Amino acid sequence: MPLVDPVTMSSSAIVKGAVAQSTSTTKSTPGSQATESSTTTAGSSSSLATLRPVQIKQTPAAQTIRYALPAALTALYLFRFDALVTNPVPVMLNALPVVAAFQMTYALLCLPAAGEPASKSNRKPRPGERKKGGDIGSSTIITALLASVLTSIVTPFLYFAMVLFGAPFLTHGSHTFLCAAHLALLTLFPLFYVHGVDSAAWAAVGGFRAPLDETFGGLVGGLVGAWLGAVPIPLDWDREWQRWPVTILCGAYGGYLLGRVLGGTLFWGKRF
Repeated sequence: MPLVDPVTMSSSAIVKGAVAQSTSTTKSTPGSQATESSTTTAGSSSSLATLRPVQIKQTPAAQTIRYALPAALTALYLFRFDALVTNPVPVMLNALPVVAAFQMTYALLCLPAAGEPASKSNRKPRPGERKKGGDIGSSTIITALLASVLTSIVTPFLYFAMVLFGAPFLTHGSHTFLCAAHLALLTLFPLFYVHGVDSAAWAAVGGFRAPLDETFGGLVGGLVGAWLGAVPIPLDWDREWQRWPVTILCGAYGGYLLGRVLGGTLFWGKRF
């Protein structure tokens, strides 16, 4: 009968068990990595799927303001167009508070504030139920003020982006900055109001993966319109309205209004 060293036998058994366990762990690692990768992909896709288009409030005031303000902005721009061509800086500066008031009214009356469910903002109070108007009103005003602050912070970055795209840097600084302020107020203020600082929502907006609505459609239309507005500037037509930044501002306003209307009606909910 062969001699068996119990110590050696036990240690070899432990070594064999450890090797088998490491082998099984190594074999299971690719599967776990694949599962983790699929889970991450599913999580990112689900976050994009949950980002829904912004629904305009269904109150009579909201539906009236929704169509009245674009007409008011168009009338304001056409009324001040000759003065804008003659002296752009004071006209843009004086029009900025008026446009800000229009956008603030549009946000407060038509759009759901960041963090406010759309169903809650559109739901009518039941019989005998008190509507907490004070709390909702104060929260929406605070959201609008924060959106104004964020819009002001982003305006200098938009100014430098316009310089990178060919805006005059050594001259016409005030022209470019006021044009950037108008563009930010038109396109970014409504998005700050409805999305706040939600990183997932802004990643979708920045990647042009968000569903189209009035807010996102206004952003796309405003940016495309401002870019197309630069086309007539280098043309040798010798017209007064070709001076910087008249055509840029015209394209921004026209593109914003067109994108806002189409995003809220014909292309609502569609994605690029």
